[in-house]
Amino acid sequence: MAEMGIRARMFVKDIMTSPVITIDEDASVNEAAQLMDTNKVGCIIVTSKKGKPLGIITERDLVTRVLAKNAIPSKLAVREVMTSPLITVDPDETLSETARRMSRLNIRRLGVIYKGNLLGLVSSKDILAITPELIEIIQEKARIEGGTEVKEAAWHPPLAGYCDQCGQWSDDLQEVEGDFLCENCRTELRAEY
Repeated sequence: MAEMGIRARMFVKDIMTSPVITIDEDASVNEAAQLMDTNKVGCIIVTSKKGKPLGIITERDLVTRVLAKNAIPSKLAVREVMTSPLITVDPDETLSETARRMSRLNIRRLGVIYKGNLLGLVSSKDILAITPELIEIIQEKARIEGGTEVKEAAWHPPLAGYCDQCGQWSDDLQEVEGDFLCENCRTELRAEY
């Protein structure tokens, strides 16, 4: 795999989000929610006056610690509702190690810290976003090593039911572009192309 220019491992620094949206610990929860809305993010890192990361405030924190308690967001400081301490990861940690830790701790986001400084944020969404490419690489590697084509989908036997296009009963329905079509409608569709 190295000969093809593909690294054997991917690291947190390869997929992390940077820079990170932060908010001072004394800011109101209302300000945090507005900042999350403006930046279209699901969390914000809470920092001390010196800029050191203290915790994280997430959409879930807003729901469970503010809305569910019928609290007034403008009267609460983010330090009162944040999740603390911020669980962090090194930028050179592998994605597989990071994904395992997130699963074990049942969390979706980790602050990325290097030499005490906040570099970024890595989320389960970031890991999920690259998963299709990783699967394609694995399939290609298997094809090269095995000399056979990896099958994308198995054949499905025909189904019986009403055709989504003409509404007639058929014992030979097959899925075409998300619709279940009878043989006549499939033939008409092929004729159109």
